[in-house]
Amino acid sequence: MFSKKSFSSLKVRDFRLFWFGQLISLSGTWMQSVAQSWLVYELTRSPFYLGLVAASGTLPILLFTLAGGIVADRFRKRNLLLVTQALSIIPALLLGLLTDFNIIKVWQVAVLAGILGTINAFDIPARQSFMSELVGKDNITNAIALNSAAFHGARMIGPVFAGIAIARIGLPACFYLNAISFIAVIIALSMIKTMGEKHETTESVTKSFFEGLQFIKKQSDIFRLVIMITIFSLIAMPFITLLPVFAGEIFSKGAEGFGLLVGATGAGALSAALFLAFKGDIGNKTEFMAFSAFCISIPLLLFSLSKNFHFSAFILYLIGFGLVSFLATANSFIQLSSPDNLRGRAMSVYTFVFLGTAPLGNALIGTVADLIGAPLAINISAIICIIVAVVYCMKICRK
Repeated sequence: MFSKKSFSSLKVRDFRLFWFGQLISLSGTWMQSVAQSWLVYELTRSPFYLGLVAASGTLPILLFTLAGGIVADRFRKRNLLLVTQALSIIPALLLGLLTDFNIIKVWQVAVLAGILGTINAFDIPARQSFMSELVGKDNITNAIALNSAAFHGARMIGPVFAGIAIARIGLPACFYLNAISFIAVIIALSMIKTMGEKHETTESVTKSFFEGLQFIKKQSDIFRLVIMITIFSLIAMPFITLLPVFAGEIFSKGAEGFGLLVGATGAGALSAALFLAFKGDIGNKTEFMAFSAFCISIPLLLFSLSKNFHFSAFILYLIGFGLVSFLATANSFIQLSSPDNLRGRAMSVYTFVFLGTAPLGNALIGTVADLIGAPLAINISAIICIIVAVVYCMKICRK
């Protein structure tokens, strides 16, 4: 079942340094995410402001990530990441200070979230495309899987530490600790020997932008995959936004039940990341992505119909497993199919359709759920995703 490539990326010194630095920093990021939501709730007691601040952090990715891909292709990625990680310290530190001195306002939280989101719009394409230069194309699937494992491992560790920190040493501590956590990545990047490719060009930014889009459009396999990721990001992935409704109104389990539902999704995601890391590589990626798409859409349909809390938690585990299996494989497929001088822009398109559409998807499913109810909204989303998965299968079977 598992190959000699299991955890092969960790044998590469530079990736190993980067991965451990990321694990520490991501734990801090999740601490800040939990603390920031709690801070907004304490300030406003308003779900509207919770959504507004969340949108402030993700909207810049929609607006600027394609420009971030151009920058990633024009500069050495290690140096670019050093800049973005150093800049990320500033909003975390300011948030901590404003909260510590009890002068924080909700608009300040939204502005700082927007600043961090703008930095991330340039950081994410560079970080994603840098991995293939750290480990080589043969190990890229394994590296992406390990990166997903770090993300979802931190997703389980960070909130626990955030809860302890808020209870024992106060809310500002979470923001200070996040600011400090970026230093781990900066130290790791400083020790890395791989600089990343720098592609000299006299092309204008506009021409570079459209060159990246034309490449995606001409590569039918990538274009088809990008369309499917867009639809799933808009329609399927926002289901997590409605989990509080299911926990409170459908299952009557309250905040504790909500935490368990989110945890079940995270556990499935972490399991998938570890499976892919053990596996080393996926042979036929298109078939595996089609299978993973059904592992998202069919369980999502079952979740919308379920009235049993424990069965629903198990279904969410399967959805989490399917999501990471699909996205991690899609990530590696796009990177392996892209030339070195276009990889940054290709990954910026991936980031744009995966993360940048999140504000639109959340707003869409929230509006629909408000009109027809959360279960029916997710039911319709699941049916659309099943149809999309069937069409994708038909397309790849014709090849």
